[in-house]
Amino acid sequence: MADKKMMKVTLVRSTSGRLKKHQACVRGLGLRKLNQSVEVEDTPSTRGMANRVSYMVKVEEA
Repeated sequence: MADKKMMKVTLVRSTSGRLKKHQACVRGLGLRKLNQSVEVEDTPSTRGMANRVSYMVKVEEA
């Protein structure tokens, strides 16, 4: 249980003018500012949020 898979997500494009659902996905991942990076657990739900906004974020395996 201690070895949880993590992924690093970085916001590389602005959320202004995007669909509300996409903005909500970015906020749900914990991203607020441009070029901010967060490490989130690699679960199907977080992976789905990252895939939905893949044109705005960069995902790396951590």
